[in-house]
Amino acid sequence: MNDTGTHRNQVVAVTGASGGIGRATAVAFGRRGAKVALLARGTAGLAAAADEVRAAGGHPLVVEVDVADADAVTAAVDTVEKELGPVDVWVNVAFTSVFAPFDEIAPEEFRRVTEVAYLGYVYATMAVLPRMKKRGRGTIVQVGSALAYRGIPLQTAYCGAKHAIQGFHESLRCELLHENSPVHVTMVQMPAVNTPQFRWVRSRLPKKPQPVPPIYEPHVAASAVVYAADHPKRREYWVGGSTVGTLAANAIAPGVLDRYLARTGFSSQQTDQPSDPDRPDNLEQPADEHHDYGTRGPFDERSTDRSPQLWASQHHGLLGAIGGLALAGIAAGVGARRSR
Repeated sequence: MNDTGTHRNQVVAVTGASGGIGRATAVAFGRRGAKVALLARGTAGLAAAADEVRAAGGHPLVVEVDVADADAVTAAVDTVEKELGPVDVWVNVAFTSVFAPFDEIAPEEFRRVTEVAYLGYVYATMAVLPRMKKRGRGTIVQVGSALAYRGIPLQTAYCGAKHAIQGFHESLRCELLHENSPVHVTMVQMPAVNTPQFRWVRSRLPKKPQPVPPIYEPHVAASAVVYAADHPKRREYWVGGSTVGTLAANAIAPGVLDRYLARTGFSSQQTDQPSDPDRPDNLEQPADEHHDYGTRGPFDERSTDRSPQLWASQHHGLLGAIGGLALAGIAAGVGARRSR
C-alpha cells in the first residue's frame, strides 16, 4: 500500500539512523514521503542514510548528536522542530555495546553502554514528550529486543540496558494512561538482526561476533517499527518467531533456559573466524565517521527477509475472525451430524 500522500507532512525523528534498524526505519518512513530527521554520530553514515531517504521519496535532515548527552539531545529536538516542524513520531534506536564476559568489562565501558543504550532513550523521551503533551498528539516508539526480557551471556551491559528500557517504558505508559494522554508510547521487541553492529561493537571475544540465528534483515524490523508508529495503542510488539519462542520459554522455564544458554550462548554468538584485531570500534567514537557501513551487516546469506509471525501479530484481529469462523463451521458440522 502506498501511503505517500497520507504521510507526506509527517515529521519523524530516528536515533541511531546511520546504520542498521535505525537507518532501515528512516528509509521506510522516507518511502512514505515523510520528513525524516536522522540522528546519530557518524558523518559518513548519516550522509549516506540521508541520500537513501531522499531517493526513497522522503525529506531528510541530518542532525549529528551523541544521545548520551542530555543537553545535546534537547538541542537536537530544537533543531528538528525548527527545520521540519513539530515531531509526530520519535523512534529511539541508538545503542552501543561490548561483547565480553562481565569480568572483562571495565566500569567506564559499562557506564558508556548504559548512557547510550538506556539513558539515550530516556533523554530523548524527556526532551520530546513535553512538546507532544502540549500539542496533544505524538507517538514515541522504543526499539527493544527479546533481550529486554531474557538476558544472555557476553552481553551483560546491553541486556541490562534493554531490561531498563522495558521498565522505563512500562512506567511511562502507565503514567500516560493515568493522564488519559493522547500521546502514545509503544515498544517493539526485536530478534537477531543483520546489522553493522557486529562489525564495529567493541569485542573481546576470540572469534568474530555474530547474531544468534535465526537472523532477520533490517527492513523486517523497520516495517514493524513503522506499523507500531501507526498503531501505537498496543503496549508492545514482538518481531520474529524466535522472539516469541524465547520469551515464552523464559516465562515458563527460566532456569532451564539459563542452563541452555550457559551451554550454547558463547559459541552461538561467535563465528568460526578469528577476531580481527584491527576491527573498528564505536564505543566512544563513531565507526562510520569517515566510512559508511550501510544498513545491513555481513550475514545476508544467513538472513531472512520475512517474518510470518510479524504478519500474524499485525493481523491478529483478522486471524481471530477467521479462527472464529472456522470454529463455528466445525461446531455447525458437529451439530448437523448429531441431529441425523
